[in-house]
Amino acid sequence: MTNNAETDESRATALCKSCGLCCTGHLFVWTKLRSAELDGIQSLGVQVFREPGRRGFNQPCPLWDGQCTIYDSPQYPRFCYTYKCKLLLKVLNENIPFPDATGIVRDAMTMIRELETLLPESPLENFRERLVEYLESEVSDLELLLKAQTLLSFFEEHFGVDDFFEDPGDGRSG
Repeated sequence: MTNNAETDESRATALCKSCGLCCTGHLFVWTKLRSAELDGIQSLGVQVFREPGRRGFNQPCPLWDGQCTIYDSPQYPRFCYTYKCKLLLKVLNENIPFPDATGIVRDAMTMIRELETLLPESPLENFRERLVEYLESEVSDLELLLKAQTLLSFFEEHFGVDDFFEDPGDGRSG
């Protein structure tokens, strides 16, 4: 028996599994884990940190390979399961058609690819950290600055991420 709730949930799952911006270091610097999850995630080859108040792993997630490789696994972190970006909530609440939501993800990825080609080389692996590092430096490339501001506004409008320059202590970004 298929009903609208099941269809909406499967569309939301498809959107989440294919998007991955919260897994790839584009939206966040690290992912929070419960202490009971640390050993399981570490057993998958992920380097975890265990400091009180900051248990988790750095982004990009090494278990992301074009999509989450542990999405249906018992090791899938609870925080990953419970996190819902603004776009995903709109899909779940039927406030945006699924094709429009996937188009927004494609647009974000296009903007990211364009911006990544303009960012100077950095030893930092995480896109968010590289972008913040550049924006906090003496910015001289107007094209890069404009594209960065456009992307940050897009992230805020569509994904609800607006805290690129501070750690709000929400456990997800850092």
